[in-house]
Amino acid sequence: MASTFYKNKWVWITGASSGIGRALAEELSKQGAFLILSARNEASLKMVAENCKLAKEVIILPLDLANSNQLNTAYDQIKIKQIAVDILINNGGMSQRGLVRNTGIDIHRRLLEVNYFGSVELTTLVLPGMIERKKGHIVGVSSIVGQFGFPLRSSYSASKHALKGFLETLYLEESKNGIDVSIVYPGRINTEISKHALDENGNPTAKMDEGLANGMDVNECAKKIIKGIEKKKVEIFVGKRELLLLFIRRFTPSIFFKIAKNIKPV
Repeated sequence: MASTFYKNKWVWITGASSGIGRALAEELSKQGAFLILSARNEASLKMVAENCKLAKEVIILPLDLANSNQLNTAYDQIKIKQIAVDILINNGGMSQRGLVRNTGIDIHRRLLEVNYFGSVELTTLVLPGMIERKKGHIVGVSSIVGQFGFPLRSSYSASKHALKGFLETLYLEESKNGIDVSIVYPGRINTEISKHALDENGNPTAKMDEGLANGMDVNECAKKIIKGIEKKKVEIFVGKRELLLLFIRRFTPSIFFKIAKNIKPV
């Protein structure tokens, strides 16, 4: 029997114009959810909305996660419509490909603004209503490198570590008030995130990583995430063999560092 968990629930997804966010939106539409789709590219969001015709309703709210005014304006529109967000999926973000020694501080700040502060601010906007209703689910899409460092990903990894710390704390503080929290750790997923990753000069690399090209299908990834949220898992790990690095890092860190130094990082 098909699950009815998401039926008639309002789900707000950031980074919904492509990749994991798009796949989540399209899958949730099949499960009868009401959708709020956010990203910077409004034209792409409209294309995603066209593929979500099975959703109860789809609202498009373009925004830049690094722009506090846009975040507040988007939330105000939700309040005006008297929408109670049941599930917030903080999926929006950007990646990085650059050595620490060659990366300017402005790029480090950009990664933290988008990947960490944007998700934190949107969460704090939605959270009071959830606490008042004594129910709600906050989801953050971190990364496997939110568990350990990795070459060419210094600020990306740091931002995902920060998101992990924030969400774990939120869970410990608010689970008693009916708030569920899930942290998603994708490994190598077949998306184009590497093409949009910032290089050492702050420009998109426009290159597809070999590892991502051979990664898990994004639709399979979305289904696993959706199932994990439904089961109210605090940690959701999604990927292929690369997830073994998590266990190696935890139990034999010296071996992990030897392996990580020799892995082709792109």
